[in-house]
Amino acid sequence: MSVAIVGRSAELEALDACLGVGRHVLLEGPVGVGKTALARAVCERVGRGMVRVDGDGRYTEAKLVGQFDPPAVLSAGYRAEHFLPGPLVRAMREGSVLFVNELNRMPEGVQNVMLPAMDEGVVQVPNLGEVRAAPGFAVVATQNPAEFVATGALSEALLDRFELVRLDYQSEEEERAIVLQDCRGGPDARIIAEAVSLARATRTDARVRRGASVRAAIAIADIATRLDGDVHRAALLALPTRIELLDPQGTPLALVLDELKKKMMRPGPPST
Repeated sequence: MSVAIVGRSAELEALDACLGVGRHVLLEGPVGVGKTALARAVCERVGRGMVRVDGDGRYTEAKLVGQFDPPAVLSAGYRAEHFLPGPLVRAMREGSVLFVNELNRMPEGVQNVMLPAMDEGVVQVPNLGEVRAAPGFAVVATQNPAEFVATGALSEALLDRFELVRLDYQSEEEERAIVLQDCRGGPDARIIAEAVSLARATRTDARVRRGASVRAAIAIADIATRLDGDVHRAALLALPTRIELLDPQGTPLALVLDELKKKMMRPGPPST
């Protein structure tokens, strides 16, 4: 299925340029700005497959590289046909893009396994031997900014292998277009406008540590269409898992949303 990207022309051009000359790319930005969708879209544009891995502190080197099937090894020993390739080896053999979502959640040992593959297109697998990357292999990874919970800093050695493309929130007009494109319930223009405005307002409110992304606006608009257009009620359902308040005990989310709604309803300065 084709991936439709709203805006992001500069970022798409940057990714195209990097992958076109065999460079690896790190996409950095807050949750919900479309890092994964952008990576998928670029893979489609350059005609490469994508093998995805999601960052997890419990992920192991063996999962990334692959491992031998234990029963087969017990019965016939270490043979190439008994090796179960992991995402890294699969991407290397196929000449695909290894997409590592939230790389800075991965353990350091897993990150280090990627270095020779990124440097020389080679990985050494015990009892199997050398695996060489086919033409087209590259790594595209994402990371959330360092202030996000459960993230860590990537090593200097790993960062030195990446080109960096930063993504931030898009314009209000583009976010409305994204909500219109991705909503399941077909909400009207008023619902979309209110959902986007409310999500954007959480990003600048002093009581909110981490604001809502356009993904939250999509959820609000979807739910509001089933609640007779009540964006406020929809937000109470959609936002608790998608924003982080500085003081959730002292500042109820309902109060924050009520005050943001009142601010949104105030008329702006007259146009000149």
